Amino acid sequence: MGRIAVLDDNMINMIAAGEVIERPASIVKELLENSIDAGATRITVLVEDGGRKRIAVTDNGCGMDDEDLQLALEPHATSKVRQADDLHVIRTMGFRGEALASIASVAQVTLISRTADSIQANLLNCDCGQREPVRPASADVGTTVDVRNLFYKLPARRKFLRTANTEMTHIIEHFTRIALANLSLDLTLIHNTRETYRLLGGQTLTERVGILFGKELAETMMPIRKQEKGMEISGLIGKPASARTSSSYQYVFLNRRFIRDKFIQHAVRQAYQGLMEPNRYPAVFLFLDMPPEQYDVNVHPTKVEVRFENSNLVHSQVLAALRDKLLSTNLDVGGKMPPSMEFGPLPDGGAEGEFARRQRILDAVEDFFKKPATSQKTFEFKAQRHEPLFGEPPRTLSETITPDTIPAYRDIELPIAPQKYLQVQNSYLLLTTEQGFEVIDQHALHERILFEKLCEKIRQGRLASQRFLTPVVIQVTPQQEESMEHNTALFDKLGIELSLFGPGTIAIQAFPILLEKAEPGEFVRNLLDTLASTATADQPEDLLKEILERAACIAAVKAGQPLTETEVVQLLADRQKYPQACRCPHGRPATLTFTVAELEKQFKRTGF
Repeated sequence: MGRIAVLDDNMINMIAAGEVIERPASIVKELLENSIDAGATRITVLVEDGGRKRIAVTDNGCGMDDEDLQLALEPHATSKVRQADDLHVIRTMGFRGEALASIASVAQVTLISRTADSIQANLLNCDCGQREPVRPASADVGTTVDVRNLFYKLPARRKFLRTANTEMTHIIEHFTRIALANLSLDLTLIHNTRETYRLLGGQTLTERVGILFGKELAETMMPIRKQEKGMEISGLIGKPASARTSSSYQYVFLNRRFIRDKFIQHAVRQAYQGLMEPNRYPAVFLFLDMPPEQYDVNVHPTKVEVRFENSNLVHSQVLAALRDKLLSTNLDVGGKMPPSMEFGPLPDGGAEGEFARRQRILDAVEDFFKKPATSQKTFEFKAQRHEPLFGEPPRTLSETITPDTIPAYRDIELPIAPQKYLQVQNSYLLLTTEQGFEVIDQHALHERILFEKLCEKIRQGRLASQRFLTPVVIQVTPQQEESMEHNTALFDKLGIELSLFGPGTIAIQAFPILLEKAEPGEFVRNLLDTLASTATADQPEDLLKEILERAACIAAVKAGQPLTETEVVQLLADRQKYPQACRCPHGRPATLTFTVAELEKQFKRTGF
């Protein structure tokens, strides 16, 4: 008996489903593309339990008659490709004919469709490949595909589905891609009876970006348009100041199809090179239009990857379009006052630094020593609230010194100002040592110190926070709002108090004291983006570490920032507390040591 067997059609479809149907979002993508190819102008997507329980897509497209409805679930059945030559000029979103057949093999599917010239609709039920006969039904012109209980007969596949929140994040991502590329469509997305998005056909790209990503981002975007060598490039690009912490705000479309291409990604990075920090990503919404014969979209089942006939030309055109716009635009950042913080009443007498305060105590102690012991029994020293130093909380201090406590004050350990140090370019500290000298990157060192302090506070429970006199209000997307609602414990641990403020807005009521140098709105917005990212959503330890690293980087002193002697002293004193201070949390060196021997070798003094 032979060992090779021909698989039945349903098994073939289930294997194809493994390539096409990765998760509920894959179904939403395929059904939306089918609706677009059917000429729909209005599409509604209904989702329950993140798509695990139900996905229903209804459109007002051309519809199908009873014969087409029966063939729609056959493998490789399509109305978009007729002959081999059609594969070289793909002008539709879908063309393989695998989507509906694959979906129907792993879920319960109901299709209802009606053409414009028909007085009735037709209905077809299919349960994991087992089809019923087509029968009459009542419905408007167009098609509804109702998918229920995905993978319910395949528990090995179903157990790999993530939480409803995670799966819904993926669905929103695919919905967003379709919405950005099809401005003429009227699109609605509903999750668990709650309307997530309602987009009207005819909106501009800026209006759609404002709804999908927030008006604050949309207002910073700059339009671009360039047409040359048979290629048209258009869209919106963000100013460097509005760059984000991840590339999730970069969208590239080729003839209205969302794509990922390493050549285009490199061109975007190169265009912004030198205009922003290396670990930041600009917001970009790019649309490329070119003849279909100049690229191949039939590279991967998801049709996200493409192969260009001339990749170098695409790279150079994208780079030129972005760079021309950036170089011709004033990218100066306007100043902005920080929000008021509720610190409590400030005592009379102003504020002073920690080092100066403690030095004044010692000076007073020395004066106390010089007086006869009988002239006064106690010495009371009341210090005013000191200035916040590197994010430390303001406080009012009161110290009472008696003859019994004088010896303890004689032995007090104070950070001693270095005898010889120099701040180079307001970025590096140059210190002499017995062996030679050290060069300290002030940002990298302070970043590591803050990171260690944040970790210590987190291990103890939560970060101390202070309330705003006036809440900081920011706009958020539905994904960000869901991230906030599903991560309340994390925000509490970080000392961040958030509350809903209205449709699409949240209010920041309190913020961590150690992060007082960070801009609260930007920090919370970036944090919500991180929480919504799929790479870290299911790894809480790595996620928390990434958040603390980012917080330390934002709150640390920056390169180019002048430091007072008090701040230098505090920075060097804190360095002694943390053995890891030789490197920043990202692994960059914070201190470089040079010996006299190395200097003599460089100056060729050895041997003399």
